[in-house]
Amino acid sequence: MKKISRLLKYLTEYKAQIVLYFTSNLLGILFGVLSLSMLAPVLGVLFKLTAIDSKGTGVLSTVIKYLNSITITYGPLRSLTYICIIVVLFTVLKNLFLYISLYILNPIRNAVLRRLRNDLFTKILSLPIGFFTEERKGDLISRMTNDINEVELSIMGVLEVFIREPLTIILYMVAMISLSPHLTVFLLVALPIAGLIIGRISKSLRKQSNIAQEQLGNILGVVDETLVGMRVIKAFSAEKNQHIRFMKINNILFRTRNLIAAKRELASPLSETMGVIVVACILWFGGRLVFSNLLSATAFVTYIAYFTQIITPFKNLSAAFYNVQKGSSALDRIEQLLAVESTIKEISDPKPVPSFSKNITFRNVCFAYGDKQILQGVDLVIEKGKTIALVGASGAGKSTFADLIPRFHDVSSGEILIDGINIKDCKLDDLRRLMGVVSQDPILFNDTIYNNITLGTGGATQERVEEAARIANAHNFILQKAEGYQTVAGDRGARLSGGERQRITIARAVLKNPPILILDEATSSLDTESERIVQDAINKLMQNRTCIVIAHRLSTVQHADEIIVMDKGRIVERGTHADLMTNDGIYKNLVAMQQVK
Repeated sequence: MKKISRLLKYLTEYKAQIVLYFTSNLLGILFGVLSLSMLAPVLGVLFKLTAIDSKGTGVLSTVIKYLNSITITYGPLRSLTYICIIVVLFTVLKNLFLYISLYILNPIRNAVLRRLRNDLFTKILSLPIGFFTEERKGDLISRMTNDINEVELSIMGVLEVFIREPLTIILYMVAMISLSPHLTVFLLVALPIAGLIIGRISKSLRKQSNIAQEQLGNILGVVDETLVGMRVIKAFSAEKNQHIRFMKINNILFRTRNLIAAKRELASPLSETMGVIVVACILWFGGRLVFSNLLSATAFVTYIAYFTQIITPFKNLSAAFYNVQKGSSALDRIEQLLAVESTIKEISDPKPVPSFSKNITFRNVCFAYGDKQILQGVDLVIEKGKTIALVGASGAGKSTFADLIPRFHDVSSGEILIDGINIKDCKLDDLRRLMGVVSQDPILFNDTIYNNITLGTGGATQERVEEAARIANAHNFILQKAEGYQTVAGDRGARLSGGERQRITIARAVLKNPPILILDEATSSLDTESERIVQDAINKLMQNRTCIVIAHRLSTVQHADEIIVMDKGRIVERGTHADLMTNDGIYKNLVAMQQVK
């Protein structure tokens, strides 16, 4: 029960519907019991045993006495007619209420799954960027899809079983006790023994199920990597290598699922076999009671009929127990993701940051990722309206430096201030609204060009979008597309060229109109012609803004107000291009190497 506590928490929001569901089930099962109770009167009328059956003061005895009087007055056919009408009426009412119960339950079940999906996706959105460098994307997708589906089929799919079947068993057991307490006591001793045998076998199911879910996540990861890297795979003739990787995981999944299926499918035949054994014991013990005149023949037949109605609920419960064990591993994986603590937290009373008016200050900033030190003792003031260029070899800490400003990561020590306010004390949405980011890898979504440009801005008029596209040198090529601004960019912008994708992201930044702009090697992956067009768009974008530019091609940042040279996480040189070229330092060597190229 602890494993499904989150699902039960969601269900508490639907208390009224659950009460209606319970009531409908109760009435449906009650009418089922009453319908089956007519078996004794039928036997009495057909075999003229009513004189024996009419002894007692219970409801069944009262009905039999009433039918006896009808039989004496109008004949047995009239009694049989009444019984048939009552059976039909009770059966109609039984199925009507059972339908109503399912009609109530299904929206509740779907709502809980919708809430679980929403919570999981919201959690993923709230996690810091560092989390996704450690986790496999395929595994995260598996938790969002396969694990949710497993919960739906294995736990939510049997939710009705855990309410309806125990209720069915209880009501029929009450009816059975009213017929023969001795036989019911015997039954209550035999059933737990059968249940214990079934329960012992199902415990090992969860371990295999957890392995299966992990391997499914690994398969999705391999498929995703293969699709993204197809060009490289074919260029290096690595198809066989990828196929071997895939088949290795697929074979593990195959064997694991076979084990799961073998144990799961054992539930129904095992429970049926145990049920038949229990029935045989009841026939033997009940026959002794009949032979001893402690139980009438019609009552015994009715008792057996009642018992047949609880065999199926017991089978369903045992199968449901197997399914819950199987689904609990998927729910565990979902819970693990939901329980991840976000390292980027907003304080309880954050300060609003409506605008940027002075400077960005780094004070003795250090940042480590695990045991690896990325930045060490960085001190820097970036005045409003200035352009700061970050240069240095790969791994020097340039991108990490830029990522700390919008709090994609938090500093390990030291502090970063915006207009004198520590960014950890700022409202996170306000902080990020001040910034626009154009990265080396232009990120587009499988949506229209218009929606890609307006991303995160809350929508904009067509005129504003077109103006942003003009500034980004994108308007003309967009109009040349068949559907203009409503052209779908494709998966990761696959329908557009690299330069077109980059200009769309620049138009997105222009439309946002942020006072602070972060450019992370925005032209390094483009050809010469595309670079010229994109660089022109970037120059327009940078006007009247505070810019942090991570430069790969040093020729693009020679006019920066200050160039910051980084090496091994430290600022080792700083100054204008002219100043740095007078020193025989790292920057001059970098410029010389690029000129040689």
